[in-house]
Amino acid sequence: MSDLFSVVRRSIAAELPPGAPFRAFLDDSLLRRAGLHTPGVAWRRDPLGPRFQTNFVRGQRFLQVSAAMPGRHRVYRLAPIAFVHTPTPMKPKLKASDAEWTQYHGDARKARMSVCGAQQMIQLRDSLDQDPGGLSRVLVLGFDGGYTNSTVLKKMPSRTVCIGRIRKDAKLCFVPDPAFRKAKGRILRYGSSAPTPEQLRIDDSQAWQTLNFEHSGIAHPLRFKCLQNVMWRAAGAHQTLQLIVIAPLAYRLRNGSRLLYRHPAFLICTDPAMAPRDIIETYFQRWDIEVNFRDEKTLLGVGEAQVRNASSVALAPAFAVAAYAMLLVSAERAFAKGSDGLMPQPKWAASSQGQRISTQQLIHQLRAEVWGRGLGIAHFSGFASNPPSSTKSKKCNFDLASAVCYANR
Repeated sequence: MSDLFSVVRRSIAAELPPGAPFRAFLDDSLLRRAGLHTPGVAWRRDPLGPRFQTNFVRGQRFLQVSAAMPGRHRVYRLAPIAFVHTPTPMKPKLKASDAEWTQYHGDARKARMSVCGAQQMIQLRDSLDQDPGGLSRVLVLGFDGGYTNSTVLKKMPSRTVCIGRIRKDAKLCFVPDPAFRKAKGRILRYGSSAPTPEQLRIDDSQAWQTLNFEHSGIAHPLRFKCLQNVMWRAAGAHQTLQLIVIAPLAYRLRNGSRLLYRHPAFLICTDPAMAPRDIIETYFQRWDIEVNFRDEKTLLGVGEAQVRNASSVALAPAFAVAAYAMLLVSAERAFAKGSDGLMPQPKWAASSQGQRISTQQLIHQLRAEVWGRGLGIAHFSGFASNPPSSTKSKKCNFDLASAVCYANR
């Protein structure tokens, strides 16, 4: 299955300018399954459950890596380049031997999501080095707070930059001052204590910087603070970091309602010289991996295949995700300069075209091109034209081509 995703990865890298960084994002997802004896299915915490109650569901756990494609008008889109099944080992019975319990605890430590994420990061770096021109590219990997820990940061390969969210009470340190280093004794690894991300946010002596950031055609006025050359024990003594604090964004539920605020964001970057705009822009792109999960589960039906074999349980969802990634890459190439040649929207859809083509539109386009001759569609001109108006309504008379091409599933 890695050979299929390697085609997507090389296609995305070929569209990038020479020497441009390769941006990828890491996150995990849960595919619900009801089978009691399906391999890899176990009780998991429901991420959609309420905060005041922890709910559990049965499902499979997958780890996905998505890469950013260079879009037009700063409208970026992510395409999956890895979809790995990460099951947890089965817990032995209470009467099991000590050797079985020792083996179980060792396998459970290896099956942690942070360990699997670090392995995918190293594998992606090695794959980029083998691609043409990959040695000159820097891998910029973004993830949420679940992977911002010592397991991932201490295994970061060379020519790799990590950007992730950090806790607001994280204990940071400054770079040690050479004047305080002793000639004998233990080498000073960390300097004096630095303010925590929350302390930096509420510190009035540190002025806020403003940034007009445009994402998906919408301008966002951001306020942020930057603290460079800091260290974190979870990242190791060899790593110098950069801290970015983003002020809460204001919003209104409706016109005239009171002003509400979102939570602040605390980011760290393993490159202390990276521009704050690039850090914020990269992390804003991470949200599109959630769009990938939504499209895979709702439109493609990933995880709905009734398979029971251990290999099929892992490969069937990955194959569907690989086909979805190829669809996104091919659409980015075909409609890079505009939406000319795209099948018109159905009558019930909005007449205005968004900043980018939706996945549902791409599926409609693929059906029309593959099944066009069989359905009698010679060309798309007037395919969804409005019928002549009449004062008397006609009986419902569906057209076969429209019903097949515009079906949601």
